[in-house]
Amino acid sequence: MASLSRLDLRECLQTLSVLQWLPVYIFLGMIPVFLIPYFLVFTKFWILSVLALAWLAYDWNTHSQGGRRSAWVRNWTLWKYFQNYFPIKLVKTHDLSPKHNYIIANHPHGIVSYGVFINFATEATSFARIFPAITPSVGTLEWIFWLPIVRDYVMSMGVCPVSGLALKYLLTQKSAGNAVVIVVGGAAEALLCRPGASTIYLKERKGFVKLALKTGAYLVPSYSFGENEVHNQETFPEGTWIRFFQKIFQATFKKILGLNFCTFHGRGLTRESWGFLPFNRPITTVVGEPLPIPKIKKPDKTTVDKYHALYIDALRKLFDQHKVQYGLPESQELTII
Repeated sequence: MASLSRLDLRECLQTLSVLQWLPVYIFLGMIPVFLIPYFLVFTKFWILSVLALAWLAYDWNTHSQGGRRSAWVRNWTLWKYFQNYFPIKLVKTHDLSPKHNYIIANHPHGIVSYGVFINFATEATSFARIFPAITPSVGTLEWIFWLPIVRDYVMSMGVCPVSGLALKYLLTQKSAGNAVVIVVGGAAEALLCRPGASTIYLKERKGFVKLALKTGAYLVPSYSFGENEVHNQETFPEGTWIRFFQKIFQATFKKILGLNFCTFHGRGLTRESWGFLPFNRPITTVVGEPLPIPKIKKPDKTTVDKYHALYIDALRKLFDQHKVQYGLPESQELTII
């Protein structure tokens, strides 16, 4: 009975660790958005708002200049519960030498990119032990860093804007041993996410290859098997009123926040119930062999296309070598659009 209680408690803590994720971001974001103007205009504590805004102005460029990470935050026990909820695993196929910098390109995006978050923005899967002397930085949307408190929270985990300025700084202005992690398909790829699917946006995504050539950073393919399995996504039939409104919401979210509005569902607070939590299905991020890239100040289209093709070949090879081991049928192919 005691063993059963411990098991129930562990599962409860794992569920809460995932459940807190989005509400915490929203709560932390809303505090400064509402309280700073309120204190500034309606209370005698206006000086607090002035100090907060002064700090934000002073610290404005930090997120684009290497950020401010915290080993303490990355090692929170909370992330271990989060990891074990699925569970999430990080697999190394080749060493990454600390003598070079790297762009770790990840696929697919999924609804939320749980695998990328846990494996590279926390130490829940022991990234520092698996890849010693390599410092990972996960790229995300830049507007997140416009929000006081939220920006400090995400920077503490080693998250940076997925902008040319921030990524180039990490790959050129700091010493070797840095790895920027980019989910190449971006938010648009979330709309392709559904169980059983292995479709990614990559054919015209060449900016990361151009960045690698300009900085001399090695390209590293990685694939998160199971990322598309943890939510079910609904795309309503064309011509229906609900599809009409779905398209409007998707276009609005994309324009304002750079996010795609996905109509998805998963499990509820219990495994058998319906809700928006992800299903308890394993996610395994496999990191492939680094592809050496020459440093070229102004790479031409032919050179970019050449290394883009080499990267696609390396990614297909990684996918085919590991797909059966991590739950996909032998006949499954990686579809690139």
